[in-house]
Amino acid sequence: MRILVWDVPTRVFHWLLALSFAGAYITAESESWALTHATLGYTFAGLILFRLVWGVVGTRHARFSDFAFGPRSVMRYLRSLLSSKPEHHVGHNPAGSWAIYAILLGGLAIGLSGYALYNDIGGEAFEEVHEFFGNAVLLVVIVHILGVVVSSLLHRENLPRSMVDGYKQGESAQAIRGPRWIVGAALAAAVFGFWLNVNGVRDTLVGAPVEQLADAQSTGQAGDHDEDDD
Repeated sequence: MRILVWDVPTRVFHWLLALSFAGAYITAESESWALTHATLGYTFAGLILFRLVWGVVGTRHARFSDFAFGPRSVMRYLRSLLSSKPEHHVGHNPAGSWAIYAILLGGLAIGLSGYALYNDIGGEAFEEVHEFFGNAVLLVVIVHILGVVVSSLLHRENLPRSMVDGYKQGESAQAIRGPRWIVGAALAAAVFGFWLNVNGVRDTLVGAPVEQLADAQSTGQAGDHDEDDD
């Protein structure tokens, strides 16, 4: 039977995180999109922090305790995919859980290094760290998407749709009690409010550092031109 597995906050987090990461990655190399990149980066980092909290206080299948799988569980799950009876998990499967942890940890590294970079802390070292973890998380995301496709085919279950409507195949006892609409709406409102610059929050976090970075780049370019003239 189809049961409610993913609450609204988890689904809102999932898609907003995907969009913010994709947007930040695409705009990473463009100076003219620096403000957008930084805004997406802060959005991404804020969503990561929310997920860390929701992993403790959220509904059953959103909690870290529900998908704390060790290496043996991961290997057993992967081997089962090659058998006639692949393991089915109502919540996150072992392989997927490791991808989630990798994205969360990598996301924290991206957020911290990005903050340091845009606030001129630590010099160019953080630029290398920022780029490394950005590419590492992209690789994990690609593997995760491939895993979702494989699992969907083997279990004959549309996993992407479950992250839209929240429903998967399972027993009634495995269902969560409620969708938590209020928390999900609050999360979405917080993100959109940040983008709309409510109370100047976005400009406080993003505007000044980006302007300083742009000024520094302009000064550097002007210096290069002066040297060329000499």
